Amino acid sequence: MSDIGDWFRSIPFITRSWFAASIAVPLVGKLGLINFRHFLLVPELFFNRFQLWRPVTATLYFPISPGTGFLYLVNLYFLYHYSTRLETGAFDGRPADYIFMLLFNWICIVITGLLMNMRLLMIPLIMSVLYVWAQFNKDMIVSFWFGTRFKAHYLPWVILAFNFIIGGSFVDELTGNLVGHLYFFLMFKYPMDLGGRSFLSTPEFLYRFFPNRRGGISGFGVPPSRRPAAQEPAAGGGGGGGRHNWGQGFRLGGE
Repeated sequence: MSDIGDWFRSIPFITRSWFAASIAVPLVGKLGLINFRHFLLVPELFFNRFQLWRPVTATLYFPISPGTGFLYLVNLYFLYHYSTRLETGAFDGRPADYIFMLLFNWICIVITGLLMNMRLLMIPLIMSVLYVWAQFNKDMIVSFWFGTRFKAHYLPWVILAFNFIIGGSFVDELTGNLVGHLYFFLMFKYPMDLGGRSFLSTPEFLYRFFPNRRGGISGFGVPPSRRPAAQEPAAGGGGGGGRHNWGQGFRLGGE
């Protein structure tokens, strides 16, 4: 148990909080402590009865059953793995900027969910984070099932197909990818590569609650003088030419 506790405490704070909530809320629903229907995003109840908690619980809840358990665990791993990589890599020392990214993606996903009657939002938010990570590391070679290797730029679309095959919804994954693309385009691609104006910047109040550490840039409102550097390979990637073994610690079909 001490090893599990040490591992859990080693997860960066924002990812750890999100990860823990994404375990606790489904367990509460699975154990019947609260009727799981109270966790779903239902537009009529949200607008007409002002049940304002539903966008939050719909992002943290996932129905656990023999038919969905594997999909849940896979996406829980994606949450842990890629959120940790972003929080300790591209957003290292800038918790306010990372929280703003999550908030922006979450708000876009909630609006989409309300318009498209999507009851569960966990997978779209996880996929949006995975997409942003892939853009920061788009030239890194990643490994997938059966020894397949490709650039990280394609990973969100491979995961989309993978989740769909094992029981996910094509709409959920596609929504996450599109929202992640929107954030990355508005925050980085358009102002930095295309010379356009900056449409997104982290609100100052977030810096007051979550100040930068180690002298990081205060927000992404002004494009830096160079493009963001790619992150270091994840643990287990080794030094072998930047190879990234995304599956280490959660083997899906072997490596």
